[in-house]
Amino acid sequence: MPKDLELNSLGLPKAPADTRVVVAMSGGVDSSVVAAMLKDEGYDVVGVTLQLYDHGAALAKKGACCAGQDIHDARRVAEAMGFPHYVLDYENTFREAVIEEFADAYLAGATPVPCIRCNERVKFKDLLETARDLDADCMATGHYIQRKIGANGAELHAAADAARDQSYFLFSTTQEQLDFLRFPLGHLPSKAETRKLAAKYGLVVADKPDSQDICFVPSGNYASVIEKLRPGAAEPGEIVDLEGKVLGTHRGVIHYTIGQRRGLGIGGLGDNPLYVVRLEPDTHRVIVGPKSALSTAVVPVREINWLGDAPFDSQPEWHVAVRIRSTRAPRPAIIRPISATEAEVELMEPEEGVSPGQACVFYDPDSSRIFGGGWIWKGSSEQPLR
Repeated sequence: MPKDLELNSLGLPKAPADTRVVVAMSGGVDSSVVAAMLKDEGYDVVGVTLQLYDHGAALAKKGACCAGQDIHDARRVAEAMGFPHYVLDYENTFREAVIEEFADAYLAGATPVPCIRCNERVKFKDLLETARDLDADCMATGHYIQRKIGANGAELHAAADAARDQSYFLFSTTQEQLDFLRFPLGHLPSKAETRKLAAKYGLVVADKPDSQDICFVPSGNYASVIEKLRPGAAEPGEIVDLEGKVLGTHRGVIHYTIGQRRGLGIGGLGDNPLYVVRLEPDTHRVIVGPKSALSTAVVPVREINWLGDAPFDSQPEWHVAVRIRSTRAPRPAIIRPISATEAEVELMEPEEGVSPGQACVFYDPDSSRIFGGGWIWKGSSEQPLR
């Protein structure tokens, strides 16, 4: 690198005007601010929005992303700031890579997190390749997460604002992707600062509400979406206790999640409320029990993406902190690798409601660094979550 050429704000040895940045624009305030900020700094900005599902059907749905109104909003921001904007039709890709698996996972009794799969299989895969095809030097997004340069290259770190941190949803970001990605909002202390920037640039989305729920699930009603995707999926069955005693009936396993207490319609055992502790799609049974039955200490994890400096399976165990729900803080744990992509995670303090299909994300207990993560699964029938 020439000595007289300093790194720009994106960490590249180029003048901003000579640096092309593709910004993934969802139409919300976060990605719009990223695009406007980089354009204001003099970068060669190209905005790209993915149409992920039928925007005609979703046009009136507020709180979604990548649908009709949001595409319109992204285009208006690009026009106002004076940079090109493209809309790519990814409906088929999104359905095959995200929606179909979402439905199948629910039918299998898991609790999937489709937003992670969307980042992994669509935004940070296909869209990232599109950015490279456009001769971009990097791709920027509005995610609240940080990319820092460490002794061995780019590292993934939690956002400065813990309340906005999206590391749980981005654990599967690979090292190669991380080298190309930029997250300009990750260092901001609060969402209020993002909205101030939106107002500063005069963006039409400055006061736009944050997206809520899963984009293709209206009003958070997962079961109705799955019934449309898989007709006949909501087969009724029995609600049984841990001893196999039939306590009642239900209207379909897809209506229940691990840890659920309300809506069972069977009351409790005296003063002890009952919770869903296991789902058995093959037998159409919902197994319930006391809260203590939800406690899990050992979690099988697979499809691991490791972002540590040494190979994942280079040592017998790793002492880390893990997050097994997006809403829970990281807790101390020991990871024992089985292979390069599979492990057993021992929680130092058992947690309740650990569900197959959720992510288990690994954190450095002494810093904000993220070491990757994997997917919680049931293990063999002889080795359930315990």
